[in-house]
Amino acid sequence: MIKLYDKSCEECSKLITNKYSTSFSLGIKMFEPQYRPPIYNIYGFVRFADEIVDTFHNHDKKLLLDEFRKDTHEAIKQELSLNPVLHSFQKTVHEYGIDTELIDAFLDSMEMDLEKTDYEWQAYNKYIYGSAEVVGLMCLKIFTENDVEMYDTLKESARKLGSAFQKINFLRDIKSDYEERGRTYFPGLDYLQFNNMEKQEIEADISKDFAAGYVGITKLPKGCRLGVYLAYKYYINLFNKIKKTSASTLAEERVRVPDGKKFYLLCSSAVRNRLNMI
Repeated sequence: MIKLYDKSCEECSKLITNKYSTSFSLGIKMFEPQYRPPIYNIYGFVRFADEIVDTFHNHDKKLLLDEFRKDTHEAIKQELSLNPVLHSFQKTVHEYGIDTELIDAFLDSMEMDLEKTDYEWQAYNKYIYGSAEVVGLMCLKIFTENDVEMYDTLKESARKLGSAFQKINFLRDIKSDYEERGRTYFPGLDYLQFNNMEKQEIEADISKDFAAGYVGITKLPKGCRLGVYLAYKYYINLFNKIKKTSASTLAEERVRVPDGKKFYLLCSSAVRNRLNMI
């Protein structure tokens, strides 16, 4: 019956992914079947931690996050949890050798969201690493399937791609982060004085991350390359829309990629993959 329990827990993580992120779910569907459950398991874990800091406002978030961290480590130690998300996550941790350093770095960044409202460069880089780069590294563990040499070759690109995605999220959500959560992630940036020069400096930094990240995508195993490339194309399109938007408009409106455009990106990416053009 343990296999039934394992499968039920994995289905919970898949359900969470599909409910919370249509774009990410679409990317996962582009992976070959063996990659999908462990990636769902990672997303379920990071999604629940993020919910603690961003959603449960009428509760003691610090206590909830501390308990979540403790339960995560206990699930890994016992190789079992009655929390279905943590149970499916610990299975992935063990199967693919995900380092606890990556897990703790992620949870450390979530904890920073409980305490910090603005960031200097050191804290900013630490937050980017923990909230985004390590998630890319966790996924890379899945994609490389315990091939240590391949993982070591691609890990810097995985970090850069995660960094680019997160910084674009910061730009896209600059209004809601400030008005709803009181946060400003970019070091030295005054939301009320946000201007085009500051925006262009941030965009130049993101462009460098994207260039380094794309190199790694082309070297991924074919069975997962399309899904990662699709996420890359989605964020490139979002990034291009942001670049065409003034700082003043970005501070008032949330830029998004329409569903029709997402479908086009899916089809065009699939064609490029079939023709070995990625």
